[in-house]
Amino acid sequence: MASFSIEEFIGNGVLKELLPKLLDEGWDDVPTLKVMDSDDMNSIKMTQRQKVDKLEASGKGLPELISLSTMDLSAQFDMKRGHIARFIDKTKCDDSFKLRAMMARRRSSMMYRHESIPKNLASNGSNSMMRMQIRSNATSDRSFEQSLTELKIKDGYSFKGIVASEPVEPRACGCVQPPPVSDQVAPYAAIENISVQKLTPEYKIGMEPLMKMKTPPMKAAELWRDKPAIFLCLRRPGCIMCRAEAHKLFSRKPIFNALGVQLFAVVHEHMESEIKDFWPRYWGGVVLLDRGKDFFKALGGGKLHKEKFLSGFLLNPRAISNYKRAKATGFQKNFRGEGEIKGGLFIVGSGKTGIAYQFIEMNFGDWAPLAEVIEICTQLQKQQPGQGEVEQP
Repeated sequence: MASFSIEEFIGNGVLKELLPKLLDEGWDDVPTLKVMDSDDMNSIKMTQRQKVDKLEASGKGLPELISLSTMDLSAQFDMKRGHIARFIDKTKCDDSFKLRAMMARRRSSMMYRHESIPKNLASNGSNSMMRMQIRSNATSDRSFEQSLTELKIKDGYSFKGIVASEPVEPRACGCVQPPPVSDQVAPYAAIENISVQKLTPEYKIGMEPLMKMKTPPMKAAELWRDKPAIFLCLRRPGCIMCRAEAHKLFSRKPIFNALGVQLFAVVHEHMESEIKDFWPRYWGGVVLLDRGKDFFKALGGGKLHKEKFLSGFLLNPRAISNYKRAKATGFQKNFRGEGEIKGGLFIVGSGKTGIAYQFIEMNFGDWAPLAEVIEICTQLQKQQPGQGEVEQP
């Protein structure tokens, strides 16, 4: 899987010379670049050489290229790890690829042909404002809902969120009992007054120096005042299972952008070297420091949900299975920092509408199912003002 650093994703090939134009047109983060299709490439006048880079010049067929090892791809085509992962991923038809491509075509069509976008807005270089206008139009279009069909929750589905989750099984033939978990979604009051500090901004090229800028603490409620938000609470940014979950979630950023939902990663200790290794390679969004561990306490029903490495991992088949799944990504890992405080995920509605979804990491490495997360965000989008409902004064 590719890094969320644009420099690593683009590399030093012929695409590098196109980087200023890509940024000017709003292709300023890796998840967005990965949904680019042929229409998007033509709209910014990419040359054929830029489209295929050095691969077609080799004269090798696609089956032969796919069969090459990672080392060969790197040696013969100067491909970095991100390029290799991108190339390999593009040859696989995963469940979400068609959705991403559809969204890209739709975004491209609206960007260049939608009559409701003022011409002066399109010509003044304000791509962020343009994207907000596009998203506003996109969210009111029913065809977008149709494009989410494959990720829709079917009738009768049992959510794995905290309320309907299955109990964690005893370990070591019943000799080791898992720690108790609250069966109630945290009340809004448990997170309303949490104080957080931004450690990183949302990644854009050239933003690395901003990591050295310290921002003052702020109330977390300010983050979801106007828009719903997802908070991914991580045990350790160096944990391979945490990195894999973060990468998987952030790679769906175009979907969450279209749904009007923000993405935040939350850590409970500040180790600058760990944050630098984690961002933006595995997570390209904002990273928050929850120094008081209040998000984590809310997940645990008012107290930290902790478990020892021996009982929670070595004697837990589910945790070992989660580790193998994460290890298959090829991500690096380390063992620095506190790793016994379990994390999870919150989806918080805008304003004071409360917690719409909560997932607890019952076993080390448990992930909130993406289909559930997207379904909840879709429902929140329908409830936003302008989506068929009138906002109450």
